[in-house]
Amino acid sequence: MTVDPLFSPLTFKTITLPNRFVMPGMQRHWCEGGRPLARMADYYRRRVEGGVSLVIGESSAVDHPSSTQQPTAAHVFGPALDGWKHCIDAVHSAGGHMFLQLWHEGAVRKENAGGLHPDARSISPSGLVRAGVENGVAASAEDLEAIKAAFVQGAVSAQSIGADGVEIHACHGYLLDLFLWGQTNRREDGYGGDDIATRVRFPAEIVAAIRAAVGPGFIISFRFSQWKEVDFEARIVETPDELETMLRLLRQAGVDLFHVSTRKFHIPEWPGSPLGLAGWTKRLTDAPVITVGSVGLDTDLMTNLFGETANPTGRPGLMELRQRFENGEFDMVSVGRALIGDPAWVSKIRDGRFDELKPFRREDMTDGTEWEMDFVLGAHDKLAS
Repeated sequence: MTVDPLFSPLTFKTITLPNRFVMPGMQRHWCEGGRPLARMADYYRRRVEGGVSLVIGESSAVDHPSSTQQPTAAHVFGPALDGWKHCIDAVHSAGGHMFLQLWHEGAVRKENAGGLHPDARSISPSGLVRAGVENGVAASAEDLEAIKAAFVQGAVSAQSIGADGVEIHACHGYLLDLFLWGQTNRREDGYGGDDIATRVRFPAEIVAAIRAAVGPGFIISFRFSQWKEVDFEARIVETPDELETMLRLLRQAGVDLFHVSTRKFHIPEWPGSPLGLAGWTKRLTDAPVITVGSVGLDTDLMTNLFGETANPTGRPGLMELRQRFENGEFDMVSVGRALIGDPAWVSKIRDGRFDELKPFRREDMTDGTEWEMDFVLGAHDKLAS
């Protein structure tokens, strides 16, 4: 049994992918002043040469004072656009496609940590990073309009430099995810509370504004998760009905593609069904769906960051991936850590060279990402307590 079905082509909107493998946004922090360095373009190009069909650039802060203070984080405005154009051109020259990922840290953002706008307060729906844990301030109506405008400008800029689409980062406890999460969105102005339909309103308005600005042909992906970096058991939706409501409103707003982030792709989301979150998403929407979560490895990302090695699952783990794909649970597959350590991972899978797959160690991410790992682990220790 092979993984050949995952190497079938897929056409949607304006692009045709030769296979179903995607490189998701993963921060390497190879940036100066928000501008990706030349090595970033080479890094993406090598993964396309190794078989990846679609690259999603790492989280890129939109142009708002509260978006990030990480000193080596990417931006999607100003001088950063020239650096991103080099990345996009490198991916296209190798035969791949590329989206830029639009991002705002929300309440996870450290205050007074230097970087861009060091005196700006962190912003979130209700000034919470999780239930009972405050950080920063609740967004005003004026803040919401300014942040929406920053996302729109980021998308317009990405389109202007040749990106094939953008991805809206709405997962892992960052700003738009905090709007979706009932624990952190206690607003009473029609943008929050107990109803997922009101909690999704602001992310959906951002999507609709982007769609109006970029036109019908430009691809908009929406990445979401249940889990957060500060709470692995978090839930933005408790039932399939709530998930359907969220997906429907986002789809109506203009989302073309859902990128469903889980810690392990094969874990059932709700009792009584083997479907993971991506499988439920595929069942409840007509849009293409990307699955992600420990594909090809036996531990999740956060376990790796705490020091455990991730070993390849080899053929058995990938056969489960194939089976779920053939069951219609998703259309594409994101592969993260395995591709950081091995640019040719997709080619090895295609050729059946399972014995050449490499384990993934935390040290594989230390080339330029020490600040990010310190930030993630520090935030988890502080905010999860």
